[in-house]
Amino acid sequence: MTIEEQTIIPIPVSELVSHVEKMKKDGNRLVQIGCTGVEEGYEINYSFDKDYKFQNLRILIKQDTIVPSISSVYWGAFIYENEIHDLFGITVAGMNIDFKGTLYKTAVKYPFSIPTFKEDNPCQNK
Repeated sequence: MTIEEQTIIPIPVSELVSHVEKMKKDGNRLVQIGCTGVEEGYEINYSFDKDYKFQNLRILIKQDTIVPSISSVYWGAFIYENEIHDLFGITVAGMNIDFKGTLYKTAVKYPFSIPTFKEDNPCQNK
């Protein structure tokens, strides 16, 4: 079995939209946007596919970083962006549809944000 290498391209948040525009122009489709907490803050991966080859744009941000929306380039990105806002508390500016924190109804506001996860996560070992 051969496992295909996936390209990860680290970029600054200030260059996100221009890189995404290039991906679109080159014929890539947006596959997903995923977010996870890391020691430095958050890692957001934007995954693209063209001809079954994956490329990932990766930004590292702090909790208070405002991330520009890519929904002007890939219209459907608004759903991922609202999810990132509702679950992690990250501000995404300029979404084409902004649910203003109401996409998900959770018992804890921003359940996967770093402060919430560290302080309130019942699954974390103490």
